[in-house]
Amino acid sequence: MAKKLILFFACFLFSAFLFSQKNSIGNKTHTYFSCIEAYQSLTKKYANISLENIGLTDAGYPLQLIKITKPNNSVNKVKILINNGIHPGEPEGIDASVYLAAALLGEKNVLFPNGLNEALLNDCEIFIIPIYNIDGALNRNSNSRANQNGPEAYGFRANARNLDLNRDFIKMDSRNAFAFVEIFQKIKPHIFIDTHTSNGADYQHVLTYIATQKDKLSQPLAELMTEQLVPAIVNSLNEKKWNPIPYVNAWTDSPDAGWSGFYESPRYASGYTTLFNCIGFTVETHMLKPFDQRAAATADFLKASIENSVRLKTDIIAAKEKAIALDSQKKYFPLNWKADSSKNSLIDFKGYSAKQKPSLLSGKNRLYYDRNEPINTSVKYLDSYQPTDSVAKPFAYLIPFAWKEVIERLRANHIKIDSIGQELSNLKVQCYYMSQYQTLNKPYEGHYLHYNTKPVRKEQMLNISANDFIVYTDQVGVRFLMETLEPQAIDSYFNWNFFDACLGQKEGYSDYVFEDLAAEILKKDTALNGLLQAKVKSDPAFANNGAAQLDFVYQHSPYFEKSYLRYPIYRIENKSDCTWK
Repeated sequence: MAKKLILFFACFLFSAFLFSQKNSIGNKTHTYFSCIEAYQSLTKKYANISLENIGLTDAGYPLQLIKITKPNNSVNKVKILINNGIHPGEPEGIDASVYLAAALLGEKNVLFPNGLNEALLNDCEIFIIPIYNIDGALNRNSNSRANQNGPEAYGFRANARNLDLNRDFIKMDSRNAFAFVEIFQKIKPHIFIDTHTSNGADYQHVLTYIATQKDKLSQPLAELMTEQLVPAIVNSLNEKKWNPIPYVNAWTDSPDAGWSGFYESPRYASGYTTLFNCIGFTVETHMLKPFDQRAAATADFLKASIENSVRLKTDIIAAKEKAIALDSQKKYFPLNWKADSSKNSLIDFKGYSAKQKPSLLSGKNRLYYDRNEPINTSVKYLDSYQPTDSVAKPFAYLIPFAWKEVIERLRANHIKIDSIGQELSNLKVQCYYMSQYQTLNKPYEGHYLHYNTKPVRKEQMLNISANDFIVYTDQVGVRFLMETLEPQAIDSYFNWNFFDACLGQKEGYSDYVFEDLAAEILKKDTALNGLLQAKVKSDPAFANNGAAQLDFVYQHSPYFEKSYLRYPIYRIENKSDCTWK
């Protein structure tokens, strides 16, 4: 009994110290351990908060999930997932979320001096990942963010495998990503918020944000987000004098020239969540503003998002359900996008004049922003994207048993996968051959990423093993499925090198042996001989290259391996092609 009393008072004193009233949170941020201790103290005091360990991170510690909700009979609650510390050197959200949790449970504190209305929990469930990149948070320092104004110490951007976790949501190289996906697929949130600190130009605004690219959302969610939710959040923040604007993704050194919306492909957090019809926000507070201001702005963004999501609860839940239904009806899906220069809106931008002056190091001109010359102007913001391609949805995909890494990731994302269960001969499928792709000449996040991928589709009759898998596209994760399995998609598993083995030729020939065989082939195959002679006449370099002519015959002969450059995921276009069913 005495030990329980001591533990209770210890937790009480820790909580009282943590949430005591003072003018600001200062210039210090939580360590990983103090952050978890803060949540643990709240779970001991209040019944409406819980802490669960889910999965394992590359640091060897489990990923924590905080859930704050009020038990009642309502099943129609809007679910909001807040992710913090993906870059632990950008820690505002880590601290803001601790104070948010306390305020939701009835405590007043420095970031929420008036507390929060506990009735909010009747209509929402709040989920918080305290620190996603635990690995980086444990790698604490005071120098790695050279362009940032505080706090005194913070974590490192990369995780234990030196990965930027905000490039890992599709490829899932880290244990952290598998744990996140488990959380996300378990919750199925309506709203997702990722907290960050910006890099880049200097300007007056403390708070900027990225909202899910509206053109990538299904129409019901896009309309609700752009016409109701975002304006409501912005209005709430304007009342607090934050004057938020979309993330400054400037074209030049001077942001007053305008900029386009951030292209959030599925490698990024909010790009990934969009694939599952979840409205995403990335909070980006300005690196040069004092840490306590950045934390306060982040806290107010979280508050505004929760309050307005609750107010629009019925519409948000209905819009997500409609979006899922629309996805099931779609026949075509866009995979790649570009900013639409014909459409723009105007933003009231508060910046500083960008100037040049001699560098104290080199004597050459260098950029600086003159804070004695503030700029208040309207700038162009390209907030629309248009698809550059569109791919028909197949009835199903066939995945050979061998590609275990791909199967593992699909299953982690709750993609339903069935075994074929019987040997199939001469099944009609559509195959892709990699006719064009480019590859980065240096590694990017542990991969030599492919891009500008242009496959050619061919119909073939293949033998399929009973151990292979079929994945039907009539399921909730259809967009995720197509973004990962269609090789031309920017963040496809092909472009992330999961299928590089198919790019290697395994068999060949000895010239002196194949010369005689090639001559016999051309005697029997007059059509091939005609192709060869036509190319000789039209291509002088080819005409003077005997080895090239021999290789031409080989590549058009039965001896050439049909699997070379063939992408090993096959499309079944129609239900009628599933002849074994």
